[in-house]
Amino acid sequence: MRLFLALIPPPALRRRLAELAERAHARLGGRRVPDDSLHLTLAFLGERPTAQAEALARWVEERPIPEGEWRLDAWGSFRRPGIVWVGSRTPDRALTELQAALWQDLERHGVAGRPSGFIPHVTLLRRAHRLDTAEMSPPDLAWPYRQLALVRSFTDQDRARYQTLARSPLS
Repeated sequence: MRLFLALIPPPALRRRLAELAERAHARLGGRRVPDDSLHLTLAFLGERPTAQAEALARWVEERPIPEGEWRLDAWGSFRRPGIVWVGSRTPDRALTELQAALWQDLERHGVAGRPSGFIPHVTLLRRAHRLDTAEMSPPDLAWPYRQLALVRSFTDQDRARYQTLARSPLS
């Protein structure tokens, strides 16, 4: 199973992110990420055997995360593969610490692959025709978070789909 750990936006924030995705799509083209797929990836775990996925689900269900709030106030892009995203102008210390703590625990569970860097972001477009976000007015959103999700990713008819396998206790 292809897995990742993520924060899932609350419904009101998901709607606001969807509005930003529409605005970006109208201006930059590409493929919009579906509203129900919007998330912040904290750790991409890659392909995992079923037994390990089940152990990770139990771990997530027993691991509360510190409550926090992430401020989304910037547009950004990754040249390859044409990703347009929203995130923060400055690094968010609480998210960076959470991501590092999760990777420490994951490594104890035999999961390797900690990335060398972490740029918290929500992908809104893939394969954008243009990546110039400088002219777009910056977002101003607050994302209160208190729960972690273990998510399975699979491809269905050439489109990524996500299934939440486990959620942490509310903090």
